[in-house]
Amino acid sequence: MKPLRFGSLALPSRYLLAPLAGYTNLSFRLAVRELGGLGLATTDLVNARAMLQFSRKTMELLQTCPEDRPVAVQIYGSEAEYMTEAARWLEDYGVSSVDINMGCPVHKVTKGGGGSAMLCDAGGTVKLVRAVVEAVRLPVTVKMRLGWDDDNLSAPFFAREFEKAGVAAVTVHGRTRAQGFGGRVNLDGVRAVVEAVERMPILGNGDVRTIADAEHMLSYTGCAGIAVGRGALLNPWFFAQLARREETGDPGPLATYGQRLNFMNRHFHLLVGHRGERFACLSFRKVANWYCRVLKPGRDIQQRLMIIESAEVFGRIVEEIRALLATRVGQDWPDADVNIRVPSGPVEHW
Repeated sequence: MKPLRFGSLALPSRYLLAPLAGYTNLSFRLAVRELGGLGLATTDLVNARAMLQFSRKTMELLQTCPEDRPVAVQIYGSEAEYMTEAARWLEDYGVSSVDINMGCPVHKVTKGGGGSAMLCDAGGTVKLVRAVVEAVRLPVTVKMRLGWDDDNLSAPFFAREFEKAGVAAVTVHGRTRAQGFGGRVNLDGVRAVVEAVERMPILGNGDVRTIADAEHMLSYTGCAGIAVGRGALLNPWFFAQLARREETGDPGPLATYGQRLNFMNRHFHLLVGHRGERFACLSFRKVANWYCRVLKPGRDIQQRLMIIESAEVFGRIVEEIRALLATRVGQDWPDADVNIRVPSGPVEHW
């Protein structure tokens, strides 16, 4: 396969970390980068207007460092004035790329016309995206869904128009906004987007959790790369395995329980180093469940991790888990066996 480029930006691999609100902060991105194979990582989505107002929470989401490269910041909004100014600010800030969110189905984002609501305004959306592209020199990409619903699969149209506007790449989540995260990813829909453009890279996204999932996405749709979200939460080695599979034909062994525990420990201490002990504890509570779904340390330890209050307590729990894992000689956890919970119920209520 040809090397993946976003315009003038050459990526180390075609496997990208997709933005996940509340999870893909600087600490997690750096921990994943240390394992290898990552082509580019994207921040949590940020509100363009809030960014220009230097909202404290928004600026925290933008935290990065020289080791966190290449990195994209994903912005959302429906007003070209704020989106273009935000892109210019990010260019001065030194990010590698700007990503425009057209996929988020959450009401908080769509009610103002941002996220997947942009799929409903063809003329206005193309005009806005073109304005952002023309406002900066760095690559501008778009992440979108297949359409608002099954009766309005507009992604091929938008991809064609974005290519004409100079967009560097498009990532397509293979579901509609109406689907939320339910049902199966529509690979025929992703392939239709790939076939709609001439040269612009199209990246596939959605339900890629195993090497087989990734290979099927690439071969069936013809996409140029893959953006991995929840699959990376369960298996941070995924990018390294995919890159190794592409280079040698062998993804290598699965990570052991001990390696997974060490990664959890590294993630926590990066949080402490970047934002302090209090933030690290509060932030880790959000991810404790999916670490425990992998490590399976038992209900008592899981409950204590979910109310963690200090690095000292965290350290003691890590040693408890390490002692527990020492009893599992010859055992490991297959990557495909555990699912991450996603929002359910009517999308309008999210």
